[in-house]
Amino acid sequence: MPANATNSRPRPDHSTLQLPCGHPSCQRYFKTAAGRTKHRLSAHPIIPQPVSAPCPPSPELLDPGNDQQREDDVPFNADEVPRPLSPPADVNAEFYGPKNQFYRNYHKGLDGRPCDKNGVFLSPGTLPPPLVERPADDWTPFRNRIEFEAAEFLFCKDQMSASHIDTLLDLWAATFAKHDDHPPFANHRDLYQTIDSIPLGDVPWQNFTVKFCGDKPDVDIPPWMNGSYDIWFRDPHEVVHNMLANPMYADEMDYQPYREYASATDEHQWKDFMSADWAGDQADKISNDPDTVGATFVPVILGSDKTTVLVGTGNNEYYPLYLSISNVRNNVHRAHRDAIAVIGFLAMPKTAQVHAEDPKFRKFCHQLFHSSLSKILQPLKPGMMKPEVARFGDGHFRRVVYGLGPYIADYEEQVLLGCIVKRWCARCLASCLNLDDDALDRCREYVDALVEEGTLLEIWDDYGIVGDIVPFTNDFPRADINRLIAPDLLHQLIKGAFKDHLVDWVEKYLLLTHGKREAQRIMDDIDRRIAAVASFTGLRRFPEGRGFKQWTGDDSKALMKVYLPAIEGHLPQDIVRAFRALLEFCYLVCRNIITEKTLTKIQDALARFHHYREAFRDTGVVPMFSLPRQHSLKHYIQLIQLFGAPNGLCSSITESKHIKAVKEPWRRSSRFNALGQMLRTNQQLDKLAALRVDFTRRNMLSGTCLSAVVMALRQFQDLDDAGGGHACATDSAPPNGSNANVLDVDEGHDDSEVNDESTVLQADVQLALTPSELNITHLPNLLRQFLFEQKHPNDTRDVSEVSEFHFPHYDGGISVFNSASSRFYSPSDLSGIGGMRTEYICACPQWRNGHARNDCVFIST
Repeated sequence: MPANATNSRPRPDHSTLQLPCGHPSCQRYFKTAAGRTKHRLSAHPIIPQPVSAPCPPSPELLDPGNDQQREDDVPFNADEVPRPLSPPADVNAEFYGPKNQFYRNYHKGLDGRPCDKNGVFLSPGTLPPPLVERPADDWTPFRNRIEFEAAEFLFCKDQMSASHIDTLLDLWAATFAKHDDHPPFANHRDLYQTIDSIPLGDVPWQNFTVKFCGDKPDVDIPPWMNGSYDIWFRDPHEVVHNMLANPMYADEMDYQPYREYASATDEHQWKDFMSADWAGDQADKISNDPDTVGATFVPVILGSDKTTVLVGTGNNEYYPLYLSISNVRNNVHRAHRDAIAVIGFLAMPKTAQVHAEDPKFRKFCHQLFHSSLSKILQPLKPGMMKPEVARFGDGHFRRVVYGLGPYIADYEEQVLLGCIVKRWCARCLASCLNLDDDALDRCREYVDALVEEGTLLEIWDDYGIVGDIVPFTNDFPRADINRLIAPDLLHQLIKGAFKDHLVDWVEKYLLLTHGKREAQRIMDDIDRRIAAVASFTGLRRFPEGRGFKQWTGDDSKALMKVYLPAIEGHLPQDIVRAFRALLEFCYLVCRNIITEKTLTKIQDALARFHHYREAFRDTGVVPMFSLPRQHSLKHYIQLIQLFGAPNGLCSSITESKHIKAVKEPWRRSSRFNALGQMLRTNQQLDKLAALRVDFTRRNMLSGTCLSAVVMALRQFQDLDDAGGGHACATDSAPPNGSNANVLDVDEGHDDSEVNDESTVLQADVQLALTPSELNITHLPNLLRQFLFEQKHPNDTRDVSEVSEFHFPHYDGGISVFNSASSRFYSPSDLSGIGGMRTEYICACPQWRNGHARNDCVFIST
């Protein structure tokens, strides 16, 4: 078609509009004022303190079927309780929070005092030593900001292939040719080599090889005995130092163990790892050495889990090992902000089926795992016994003492870690025949004594101990693997007790009780109820019910919210109550902050679950409840007191890391000898992340790349105009056709005024900006009748008996809004940010080209 065709659409130019957020700690820029306002409301709301009003106390969780309120459900009035003199004078304590409503008792020995680079403690208030600064325009090894952000976009965000990078650079070069300019990189090799030359975050990969060195048969030697197994790893000591020195964690890191209490009631609460008992107990042991006084305790969190990148032929399974530090708070771990690093890829010996069940092969695999961990972690061992000096993100040096902390693992991994027999518990000595019996905790001293006194077969049968495997923790001080097993919300509760146990037991119960045909009809009705759940914020819809094959953790968590009403009426009341008790347990232990009262509720929910689950045994669905993952619920109260809120140590954190550390690097590879390519990709990602942290610390990434260029051009124009005697560019309108509308607002937008003030809100409802006209001929009369009824609520006459003369007159326009956004303060929602919630309300005649959607809204007027 000719370029001057009459029906050709005018093409808009790219807009350089860049509106800064304006919040001191936010670097976001926006194209429209409306987008900036929406961002401010969601990301930076200023919430006024709600007016306190007397309200009835919320009842504790009651036992279903028991109408009597418990004795401890007494209305509590804080004014009637004298405020205790807390904290005591001889405790290193500090009040914090609004109106000092909490206080913390910090450890007096390992108090994280700053020191100089030689380990000499500094006086209180001493500023950190200045860093060796580089010029603000030093983007080494990149030439400018455009190169850095282009590299980050192509390599990290878009993950573009090498051939596509070359194609894009060619197109880029074509647009620059008439300006005698060139793209930021010559080709993909130039991009990769530039990333490799980044000096920061460079922790090189190393490897060692392991071979079987035991007795071999004279003939028919199994292939695995002659094989060699490579283990790749990075120095964990350097990785930990990089985490400690990361300025992004400076304000989200705890430098000393503490215990946290409510000021009014002295109620203990657990949150981040350093607020729990294990860190304090370890600090007590370490501080017995006078050389460690004043140091910072750095517990190292480990995690490992096999993952499959492709279900097919070939070696497509990998065994990554992850590391983090417990000083970083739970919110950072959950937000996946590079606080967990992959430090190794463990070996997975393979053999023929005829040798797979050979006890020698299984022992070799188990001991290979523990020996590999011991070898990889050896660089940390000197720092576990003698303090060393490390630099932290706040700029200060501190003396640090390392220690092995919790290990994140699912049950199969716990069996391997704890050197136990399958179906036994890795934390206690309860018999596998009845795991719910009370039993002593496993400990290193007790296990060593059993191995010394008994035979391997005796301790296997009587205690579930694999006595000929040496745990890797035996090589490190103050480490006991049985006491370092972390709680696992994902596999023990969400996918374990709920999905794999109770949900599956429901189908078995229906088959046993009603037969196959009737059971299928009931299951179809349950699926129909699940599919009929109305669309609502926080609820996921299952259009086909629960009948899908591949379950993820998110699927199970979403089903937990809607499953209870779906089974009501189809199952005995005790089974429904068992579901209710388990769900209450799950939601309580998933809280970010757990108090002593919460622990009481957790114990109550667990007791009720154990009571009502007997309905499954009474009906013959299961013969017994000796299930390791369900048994683990008994340990949660103890684990919360030891390690803090469980959501900071869940295996979902390490499994999500699989995507960035294993699966995406594998997809980038050529599939041939993929591990080497994956190691390089991980190293390049770490370098780019470290360089971004450095540029951010030096305030070189303010705004966006486009806003920085446009602002620089405007400053240059201002200087040029001032030198020529003309008015400043900021006081004059841009020339026609110019795109230099850096602080302008899109024309035609209703919100044309830019308001830089802070947004303060308690509740706010915003209607959608796309009203549709109503086409109802008698709507004016209906509206007048409605207005009459509203103005005369006490009129007993039927509206049809009233003369139209008495109806109010209205001749204005009428519009209907199909959606609205409501933002309000919700102090009862413990998971909201600052107590704020946003709900989207829809009343659409057609939703996503399908049926109508009309949300239910409860309004109190």
